Amino acid sequence: MLAWPLPALLSWGLAWGVFLALRAAGLAPAPAVVLAASLGLGLAFLQVPRWRRLMVALGFPLSLLITARSLELPAWAWLLPLLLLALAYPRRSWGDAPLFPTPKNALQGLAELAPLPPQARILDAGCGLGHGLRELRRAYPQARVEGIEWSLLLAWAVRLLCPWAGIRRGDMWAQDWQPFQMVYVFQRPESMERVWAKARKELAPGAWLVSLDFPVQGQGALASLPLPRGHCLWVYRLAPRAPGLSG
Repeated sequence: MLAWPLPALLSWGLAWGVFLALRAAGLAPAPAVVLAASLGLGLAFLQVPRWRRLMVALGFPLSLLITARSLELPAWAWLLPLLLLALAYPRRSWGDAPLFPTPKNALQGLAELAPLPPQARILDAGCGLGHGLRELRRAYPQARVEGIEWSLLLAWAVRLLCPWAGIRRGDMWAQDWQPFQMVYVFQRPESMERVWAKARKELAPGAWLVSLDFPVQGQGALASLPLPRGHCLWVYRLAPRAPGLSG
């Protein structure tokens, strides 16, 4: 298994290679595009999460469209989007979730499932552009909502978008979760085991772990809340630790 986003890069490169080879062989542009895009679509179904399938499938046609409309741009102009991508999604973030926002009203009803006292501290681990922060504030208006984000560009932007939240630029895996009464994550399936291990080690008994879309495999959730558009909210509460166990 290749680490993401290498499968996407390889799929896009292969689609481009097929397109250029077909054009060099004399095939007309339209059928060459269709065949290359079909290859990208087929490779997309090898990816399990839906967002990865979408990225792999759309990579070649979108890049072809951008290229066709940008033939007069100087070569250095292509470095600008690469620089922005590197700032927004640095290499260290590839193992975490991509930049997908928490849907509006996704946390509606969470306060009834997981009540918190006033001034409780809530952490959005990997807060992106603040969509999860805003939903947490809507669900818990009296709580202290905080976020941590590794991307320097996103951390700077979310401070402007959510001035009422305490934002820290840093590694969510290195930050101590012990001071928080709730941690909210919108990660990916592969990282949920690591999320659970960190929660078990650092969150106090009675604290809450809330995950959008992805459950912790092998762990029974206190509640699961189906949401529109196929989303689901998974709510876990940390049980008291057995005597002699650290996590």
